[in-house]
Amino acid sequence: MTRVKPLSAPIELSFDYTRSLGDTLGAFMTGLAERRVTGVRASDGRVYVPPVEYDPVTGEQATDFVEVSDEGTVQSWTWATEPLQGQPIEQPFAWVLVRLDGADTSMLHALDARSSADVRTGMRVRARWATQRTGNIRDIVCFEPADGPTIAAPPAASARPAASADPVTIVTTPVALRVQHNASMQETSYLLGLQQGRLLGQRCPVCRKVYIPPRGACPVDGVPTVEEVELPDRGTVTTFCIVNVPFYGQKITPPYVAAYVLLDGADIAFLHLILECPADEVRMGMRVEAVWKPREEWEPALQNIEYFRPNGEPDAPYDTYKEHL
Repeated sequence: MTRVKPLSAPIELSFDYTRSLGDTLGAFMTGLAERRVTGVRASDGRVYVPPVEYDPVTGEQATDFVEVSDEGTVQSWTWATEPLQGQPIEQPFAWVLVRLDGADTSMLHALDARSSADVRTGMRVRARWATQRTGNIRDIVCFEPADGPTIAAPPAASARPAASADPVTIVTTPVALRVQHNASMQETSYLLGLQQGRLLGQRCPVCRKVYIPPRGACPVDGVPTVEEVELPDRGTVTTFCIVNVPFYGQKITPPYVAAYVLLDGADIAFLHLILECPADEVRMGMRVEAVWKPREEWEPALQNIEYFRPNGEPDAPYDTYKEHL
């Protein structure tokens, strides 16, 4: 394997998580949209904020909703020196557990403070409400010291109409994970091969199994894989699923097939799309070939292969791929 500088690239995994709230969290979010904090009283008299759906003592559904204050006391805290993208406050701030007046439990939120020296357990704080509210935990922008000046929050980009009396039943929360991925030498070789239109795996020196994408070490024998093997861009469908459910950001109209393709000469299959045939005609053992993007669009990525399609060869016998399901 030719020694090259390992590749490195930022990767972001993100999606909008949408959930139905139900009666309990629905009441909590509806209250926030109306600048109220709602808790629930359990059978032992304790008030839980945010509200719990089931009584911690009896296990019965909790239905005794009560309104508590939007001021409270810091129970514990930690200082965030370098805020991350998407967090409530852009400059350094404190994460705090606040017990609101009238509640018996604490809720987690951000506290806007000038420095960590200004934060202490037992300090009094109040909610800073968003100018426009949507029925979301961020209707409380953050908390601020109760003895300090009131700071107006900027208007929200989107808001629940002020005159709306409809309860909040659904909340959508964006979720994102950002990492700087440093590829291994084996992965780097594999990715650079894709940029050249080549499929490069690695062979274990003991069991002789070929892995693509390469793993750096054989999971069977635990030894490094150092022998590079170039594989053809055709193979066999081992297992597959038909995607029928639409989702946000989907680029292909359902139904379509995502399948594990075992390249000829490989000992592990990888996931890709099967197109250019009806979804209900895809089957185990089907012989397929890669369809590549135009050469000028090639990058060090598996996306250089747009999808696989049937190549017209007879189906592979089950015995040739039964160990790779």
